[in-house]
Amino acid sequence: MAEQVSNDRLARLIKEAGFSRKSFARTIRDSSESAGTPINCDHTSVSRWLNGMQPRADTAGLIIATLSRTLGRTIALSDAGLTSSAKLPVDLGLSYPEASAEGMETVMQLWQADLDEASVALNGQIHARAWSDASLAWLLAMPLSVDEKGNRIGEAEIARFRVTVDLFAQMDNRFGGEHARRSFVHYLNTDATRLLGSRTSERKSPHLISAVAEATLLAAWMSYDSGLHALAQRYFIQALGLAQAAGDRLLAAGVLDAMSHQATFVGRYREAVNLARAARQGTAGVATPTMTAHFHTMEARALAGLGDAPACDRALTQATREFERRNPDDDPAWIGYFDETELAAEFGHCFRDLGRSAAANQYVTPCVRNGRDGEYLRSDFFATMVLADAHLGAGEAEQACTIALDALRCGEQLRSARCTSYLRNFSVRLAPAVTSAQLGDFYEQAANFSLWQQMTMAQ
Repeated sequence: MAEQVSNDRLARLIKEAGFSRKSFARTIRDSSESAGTPINCDHTSVSRWLNGMQPRADTAGLIIATLSRTLGRTIALSDAGLTSSAKLPVDLGLSYPEASAEGMETVMQLWQADLDEASVALNGQIHARAWSDASLAWLLAMPLSVDEKGNRIGEAEIARFRVTVDLFAQMDNRFGGEHARRSFVHYLNTDATRLLGSRTSERKSPHLISAVAEATLLAAWMSYDSGLHALAQRYFIQALGLAQAAGDRLLAAGVLDAMSHQATFVGRYREAVNLARAARQGTAGVATPTMTAHFHTMEARALAGLGDAPACDRALTQATREFERRNPDDDPAWIGYFDETELAAEFGHCFRDLGRSAAANQYVTPCVRNGRDGEYLRSDFFATMVLADAHLGAGEAEQACTIALDALRCGEQLRSARCTSYLRNFSVRLAPAVTSAQLGDFYEQAANFSLWQQMTMAQ
């Protein structure tokens, strides 16, 4: 047996945090009990870790979370001389949490696994069954009782947390998910972990849990936009459970709506239809017209992918009807982006996918002309690429190339796997539609742009 080497890194961090071996063991025990997964450790256990024994994965995660929370910065496994050799469960994050404590513990494990680049989190496969299981569990779940009264310790911190998350959301919209995704997960692993371990969470504060649910939803979107689909699916499912634990049914439906968006993108159209319908059914009589309109557009996007034009048209008609009676003042803040421009862009996506180039052109052209000063730069890029696709579908290859170059100029600051996917699909459709000379000229110009270079590097 190989001789164990003392873990000096862990010893230095424990000392810096001001713990003795006994107090560190006690803090680990308290954290594990708060999370609902008790771990039995004492000062002897800490001595073994300091002598080089590697703890189990769940214990290692709590060690890192405790040190990060106490020191006020993100501590990775490697910083503490720990490894991820203790195998994470392959289904980490894929199950809908049955209790808020389970959801909080799982999402903290996901943040750490993400930062440690664990293969389970980053390199797994999409599990279509997990979508249907989670949506059914949410639909059948009884509303959870949350304590709105009592101690308000930490409310100012929760507000600060929300503002910080909103800043990351703005960066995501303007620069793409790949720009600051890892920094955001670092922030969650430090600040959200600290908040979840505070006295506020012991009172099951719906404000805190809802804020963490919304932040986890953003982590899911950023992971999805970065092409990390298995990880995004896990974040989505945990965001759904946390939203339910917070008693925030509208946010939970918004998570299902986002799941539908991802399912359509990866070609799982039937699952995407069901997810959008579950969001609508689960909030019947509660959701605002804006939300219901978006649920219908997500269903329409999936139906267009299936090639079911009549059903897609019906869904779009319902979306229009709901949207016309909206009052933005009634909407949750997170759906505020869905305005007339976004609705038109959704119509354009559907008509493009159904092969109705003229209709796609009609709906998307105003979106491109009504640029929003870069606030939603990625959405502007998508709309411009749909317009390029529409011209290409109409046999207007030269115009399509011109517009695609406009999209590349628009997206010069973006880092997004979804954006490069739009470009890749356009390039595939373009090749048989133009002469080799025209194609060469387009490629020569496109090669000067960042997104095109990202696409080329990813191939």
